[in-house]
Amino acid sequence: MDFAISDELQMLLKKARTFVEQNLYPLEPEFFEQGFAAVEPKLREQRDKVKQQGMWLPQIAKEHGGMGLSLLEHGLFSAEIGRTPLGHFTFNCQAPDSGNMELLLQYASDEQRARYLQPLLDGDIRSCFGMTEPDYPGSNPVWMGTTATKDGDDYVLEGRKWWTTGGDGAAFCVVMAVTAPDAPPHLRASQILVPMDTPGLIIETTTPFMGHRGESWASHSELRFENCRVPQSNRIGPEGAGFLMAQERLGPGRIHHCMRWIGVCERAFELMCQRAVERHISADRPLASKQFVQGWIAESRAEIDAARLMVLHAAWVIDNKGAKAARDDISLIKFTVANTMMRVVDRALQAHGGLGVTDYTPLAMFYRMERAARIYDGTDEVHKLSVAKRILRQYASEDAAR
Repeated sequence: MDFAISDELQMLLKKARTFVEQNLYPLEPEFFEQGFAAVEPKLREQRDKVKQQGMWLPQIAKEHGGMGLSLLEHGLFSAEIGRTPLGHFTFNCQAPDSGNMELLLQYASDEQRARYLQPLLDGDIRSCFGMTEPDYPGSNPVWMGTTATKDGDDYVLEGRKWWTTGGDGAAFCVVMAVTAPDAPPHLRASQILVPMDTPGLIIETTTPFMGHRGESWASHSELRFENCRVPQSNRIGPEGAGFLMAQERLGPGRIHHCMRWIGVCERAFELMCQRAVERHISADRPLASKQFVQGWIAESRAEIDAARLMVLHAAWVIDNKGAKAARDDISLIKFTVANTMMRVVDRALQAHGGLGVTDYTPLAMFYRMERAARIYDGTDEVHKLSVAKRILRQYASEDAAR
């Protein structure tokens, strides 16, 4: 297993970090105080600069206008731009658009590519993904109430979705809906492209979370479908393959999330160390002289490094052996990195004292926005149970063979 970083990649990572520090960090105060909509015009200017510098779409193949990075390379890149909550949007590799791009690249028809994919790759539009529902547990994703019933050449959608990230201002939604209710659970749902201006698609609200609603891409919408009619040609891929297609995007998607979280960890760690040496608790004693703080710094450095290596290992397995071979690794990194991030951010926040809970640093935003990391893309508990069962089955088989 080779995690060696080429000189070319090292230069790219340095270039990305410099861009983030010089161009995006200065926009953070306005974002924290006034919201995403206030900085979005400036971010679009920064997107143009990203394109000019050849760092657009790091997760997409060169033939489609991207950088063509491997999953492992994109993971390292993602950690650099993940140091700011504005990073992934600026480089056009933000969730849920990045996952929708990959879905459309693999399954979309030529017509769907022209109407939905190309503008998404160009950054001219945004998308959202409608899967989670308020009336059904996200821990059982094959159980959902939204239906798409055939009527002539159309599907008629009925149901509700929530935590639809970026629904405010999106051009279309990739909707998971039951199309074959009598089929086996994993073959009941399909993925359907629904333009957001379709009659019968109602954005009920943007969900308030941790005291904030957000807007535009940095928000989560609650959608209702009432007699919402779209052509059957808007379906992506085979009918009934929605869940299987969603599973395909989850493995790489979790690498993206986890390496972004590593970026959050690194930013929080840097802020904690800077605070420790700059903040004095008396005329001749900095905060760094306290053993508690020294312990936080040592533990955080060790945990971040361990988490980073776990994610890179999982990315390497996906790149070289496929997502199925990395199933356990993907589950392990999901809850390990999410919890590492929350511990590091919490320590950094504590080291800052009262300043830590203000919006004068990114720590408070990291704390409130990223707590959901232990829930979305599979709760910690579900991942732990799944990987433990697979490990125990292996031992049971070995015991039976003796």
